[in-house]
Amino acid sequence: MKKKLLKALIGIVIVILLIGLIMLGIREIYKFNNAQKLKIDGPNIIDEQMYVEIGGIDQWITIRGEDRANPILLTVPGGPGSTYTVFNSLLREWEKHFTVVQWDPRGAGKTFGKNGIEGSGSLTFDLLVHDGIELSEYLLEYFGQEKLILLGSSVGSIIAMKMVKEKPELFHAYVGTDQNVGADPNHISYNLAVNALEEADDEKKLQEVASIGPDKSLWSQEEFDTMNKIMVNLMPGVPHMIKDLNGRYMFFSPDHGIKDIINIFNGMNFSLDMLFEEIMAFDAYELSLDYDLPFFIFHGESDIITPTALAKEYFDAVEAPHKEFVFIKDAGHLAAFAQPDQFLEELIQRVRPLVEE
Repeated sequence: MKKKLLKALIGIVIVILLIGLIMLGIREIYKFNNAQKLKIDGPNIIDEQMYVEIGGIDQWITIRGEDRANPILLTVPGGPGSTYTVFNSLLREWEKHFTVVQWDPRGAGKTFGKNGIEGSGSLTFDLLVHDGIELSEYLLEYFGQEKLILLGSSVGSIIAMKMVKEKPELFHAYVGTDQNVGADPNHISYNLAVNALEEADDEKKLQEVASIGPDKSLWSQEEFDTMNKIMVNLMPGVPHMIKDLNGRYMFFSPDHGIKDIINIFNGMNFSLDMLFEEIMAFDAYELSLDYDLPFFIFHGESDIITPTALAKEYFDAVEAPHKEFVFIKDAGHLAAFAQPDQFLEELIQRVRPLVEE
């Protein structure tokens, strides 16, 4: 009996090892393919990955483009504590028209890996905003340009909106995606989740959601996290933000090892712990609805995490010298990466001409 049990355990271990080796092999193949996509040639290209001192600490950025003279496009990632540098291979076409700068902010990705909890300081939105402004000024001096385009995604849209409010003269335009409005007095996001669960006939999740309740102001951090995990799976017919996007591109990134991936998750946990109360209290309407620069929102038409209807309501209330709202088709959350070709076309047709005026 003991011998049979031992043989069975050995067999299980062998199967697990074989599966692990197969997964590692698949990972290396995809990493190689993505590395090939990232190759960039030409007389005036830029392809740099580096730490720069921002806000008194080393912060990680990547800068890529086929022509250094192209407009700078700086992305402020969501999460909080997320990193979009893992999506660089997905944005290769963007680099023909823009110098794309990806940033791991304080508390995120390689910046968190470099500095840890102690080095990240007492993380607040104000601190991230000041870091973002300092980075923008650094980039403008580095390239000898007067302004850049700012793209804020999800929680990053909160930071980006605050940046353009504080220093509008640094930016050609604000582009929000997965636009975070915060205020949801009619519980639109919660009701969308309930409707989707009813359609799926998922009684267990419905009970879980009902126990949390619609009033976000009463949610604990654990309940907030639970709701987000549930909603991630409630947008059928569009790329899944974990399986198809974040998780996939993180695992297959040629620029991120296993230690980097661990730091990404640790950074996200740290950032949410630090910023949770500010996220829950955020109300975009309190920023003032007047913007002193062109204002765009490119939003996934099926987003329920930052609901499309809330983003459109906020957009309609905004006053700006120029503004446009665009639905990104067949996209939920992380619309820029779910449909990078349409997103790029909107940037080229609607935003880039403002740089050339």
